Amino acid sequence: MPRVLDEHDLVILRKLAPECEEMICSGSGVEFRSLLPPVANHYAKNEEDFRERLNRLDNRDLVYLIEKMRSGEESVACIPPEMAEVLIDVVNLRIGKPEAGEVLNIYMTMDEC
Repeated sequence: MPRVLDEHDLVILRKLAPECEEMICSGSGVEFRSLLPPVANHYAKNEEDFRERLNRLDNRDLVYLIEKMRSGEESVACIPPEMAEVLIDVVNLRIGKPEAGEVLNIYMTMDEC
């Protein structure tokens, strides 16, 4: 369920990818509807860079993203598996194992970008 990014989302995106100037996916030409896929697919150079970007967020921002994943508003299906592993690891270390397991389950069962 894609969403229109609000001001809070844009604040988080600026933390994750300060170099982001356009809100349009270069691959699809569609406006961003989630935060993590564009960061993982367009801005992060590799897994370690993605980890560093995620670690810029405070725990409230991570919990907010998890809540959006739960509701289906934050799509993680488009994230490459190696980036999903990083996301799950960061959630495990910072938020907790149950939430990391939930993110893994969401990743494994979500079928639309």
